[in-house]
Amino acid sequence: MKQYINLLQTEPILKSLSLIQLISYFGAWFSNIAIYTLLIELKVSAEVVAFVAMLNFLAGVIQAPFSGVIIDRFRAKELMLWLIALEIVATAALIFVGKLSDLHLLYILIFVKMAAASFYFTTEMSLLPKILDGDKLQRANELHSMIWSLSYTLGMAISGFVVYWLGIKVAFLLDALMFVVAFYLLYRVDFKDEIIHLKENLFLMMQDTFSYLKTNPKALHLMIIHSFVGLTAFDALVALMVDKYYASLLAASLALGLIHSARAIGLVIGPVILGKWINNRRLLYIFIGQGMAIWLWAYWMHNFYLSLVASVVVGFFTTTLWSYSYTLLQKNIEPKYYGRIVAYNDMLFLSSAAFTSYMIGYLSTKNYTLENITFFMGLGFIIGAIYYNYVLKKERIEEINNA
Repeated sequence: MKQYINLLQTEPILKSLSLIQLISYFGAWFSNIAIYTLLIELKVSAEVVAFVAMLNFLAGVIQAPFSGVIIDRFRAKELMLWLIALEIVATAALIFVGKLSDLHLLYILIFVKMAAASFYFTTEMSLLPKILDGDKLQRANELHSMIWSLSYTLGMAISGFVVYWLGIKVAFLLDALMFVVAFYLLYRVDFKDEIIHLKENLFLMMQDTFSYLKTNPKALHLMIIHSFVGLTAFDALVALMVDKYYASLLAASLALGLIHSARAIGLVIGPVILGKWINNRRLLYIFIGQGMAIWLWAYWMHNFYLSLVASVVVGFFTTTLWSYSYTLLQKNIEPKYYGRIVAYNDMLFLSSAAFTSYMIGYLSTKNYTLENITFFMGLGFIIGAIYYNYVLKKERIEEINNA
């Protein structure tokens, strides 16, 4: 943990961005729990739950071909301020959703909110390799994921009680207030980033990116490897688990919060233990460990308390898998393509997550048990391990710590 504290002390811009990230992510989970609690209270079908989960990722998929080009043409701070402002408006407007006839409004607001959030994330992840390199970049990515996990843990745990005690609409307003604080803090941060391309035609830049990927298949392989992490899109699965197995034990909002919080504990612990151990070859074992952890969750799912334990184990591998595969991509592409390649990488990742969310709902309507669905998700990581092993043998992948 000391290495992350030292990094924040020596990199003031990263320190400010991390604080903003912690606040905005923490608030985001208030509306997340509120939305799924609302859906359970409205007694919507499994398809609707899965569709809402899919919407969380679909916006990023659609905008990705253009967001990367925009990121490479404009300064990060201005873009990020506009995107947070859009999140404030979309989040606050969720208070107008309260009955089944409002579902279309809910879909639109989630799409806009998550489009802004995805765009913001891509902008920030494109900024990091411009200000950090090598081991610092890996640690920054791990820190980013740990902050996400910490805010996820606290946000999910607290938001479950907030929704239970204060109501769904209060949770939406608290989320919006958190984004207002994040906007103010970002406005006060003073940093400038280089714009490498300013005058190129937007479509020429997109064409140039595809040409780069064609001549550098290593980058495309690494994007596909990172996209396997999208199989951890558990939101729809957890909501269906709560409705089927745990609703008789405790309130839906509390069960949702506790399950997600347990996984987040693993997300925080994982990189602390695995951070110094991980390298290119050992990432293969992280893939296998992730798949086996999900199988354990499938086996223990019917029991709420065993499910909490399994959730911790599932989260243990995810942060390292996400951060290391992301850093591998950043390390193995040319700087002038950061914005565009990161955007396309996010598109693949979000496509994987959206497809996972959709299939959870679809398979649950086709008489597949939640245990069987979870088994398939674990199997995906075993396939990912096989594919990663193939890429390691075929391509020359730079080690991250060779800065």
